[in-house]
Amino acid sequence: MKLFEVVEDELNPEKYRQAVLHPNAGAITVFTGHVREYTEGIRTCYLAYEAYVPMAEKMLERIGEEIASKWPGTKTAIGHRIGELQISEIAVVIAVSSPHRKAAYEANEYAIERLKEIVPIWKKEIWENGEQWIGDQRKKTESRGSV
Repeated sequence: MKLFEVVEDELNPEKYRQAVLHPNAGAITVFTGHVREYTEGIRTCYLAYEAYVPMAEKMLERIGEEIASKWPGTKTAIGHRIGELQISEIAVVIAVSSPHRKAAYEANEYAIERLKEIVPIWKKEIWENGEQWIGDQRKKTESRGSV
């Protein structure tokens, strides 16, 4: 299994947990990010994710390397889904194993924040009355509604 991947199929958190399990792992944290129905009071119908897959996978791997450097003994696996995702579907899975729980929690939180900063994956929110790309493509001050 690839530890760092962008996929079009449903994500299975157990697959990523198993990928980081090893004899020195005293803790494994698994984060799943889901499509939520409401954002800032606006009802989302679904999300559409796009990515520059080769670069996205390289950046996910880079995050894993950064984690291994900051928290020795950790192992990381990250999967991100692209395409159209419905409410409650999993968009991202991050699994981190570590000899101790504190490092696993800290590294997992670090991973999701770095993912949002450096990985070329873009999200379009589709609402009942409009849509908008979320991320660096648009200024965050732009009003919500039809684009």
